[in-house]
Amino acid sequence: MYETNYHRAKDAADAAKKLRSSDDGMYLSGGMTLLPTMKQRLAAPSDLVDLTHIKDMNKISVTRKDVVIGATATHAEVASHAKLMKVCPSLCALASHIGDPHVRNRGTIGGSIANNDPAADYPSAMMALGATIITNKRKMKAEKFFTGMFDTALAEDEFVKAVSFTAPKRGAYSKFPNPASRYAMAGVYVADHGKGDVRVGVTGASQNGVYRAKDMEKALSKSFDAAALEGCNVDEGDMLSDIHGSSAYRANLVKVMAKRAVEAAAS
Repeated sequence: MYETNYHRAKDAADAAKKLRSSDDGMYLSGGMTLLPTMKQRLAAPSDLVDLTHIKDMNKISVTRKDVVIGATATHAEVASHAKLMKVCPSLCALASHIGDPHVRNRGTIGGSIANNDPAADYPSAMMALGATIITNKRKMKAEKFFTGMFDTALAEDEFVKAVSFTAPKRGAYSKFPNPASRYAMAGVYVADHGKGDVRVGVTGASQNGVYRAKDMEKALSKSFDAAALEGCNVDEGDMLSDIHGSSAYRANLVKVMAKRAVEAAAS
């Protein structure tokens, strides 16, 4: 690696100040993507501003069905949080299958959604849960936050502080993981919010990153049953195609994972 300056931020204002005063700085949360990228010399920030020591940014709060998860909460903390498990077990289950134990104990929910890897798990959950992304400057709905592959609405000196949502009536996440990386080749999060409000977030498959499957949502709003998805088509022209799977393969995976998620949520 090359020389870089490390800064430990005391609070949100201090973090933003340190980044603005750097030549070409970046925020550091879990570092599960940034540090390997730096080791490969694909990123060369002059400064790293560590957010993980900011007080209460790793706190998880559950009030009835209202949930707030601090951005530096690790995947392991999300997976094992007792109160969250009671109101939104599907999100805990999602977090428990991210990467391996090392990744789960270092990686953070804020780092994951800020990176917006097209195969990451959390973005699909944020879309399906109708989550609000809270930054050091503003609040925005997940659909406005995720703007494309590896791209978000975050400004240069802006970072994620927390995410908030109201837990759904029922939900589930199903993914087909790449056997080596454990990233989703297709992952579908289905959330039934009641009164015909069903949302479906899809990750790992699209060329444009995470998205909501509106046709599936419409079908499931009428009948929350896996059979209702039979008439839904996934456009393979929008899907990724690589050595791990063709676009047609991924299009089929999306439908299969959606059915599995519905079956799990309904059981």
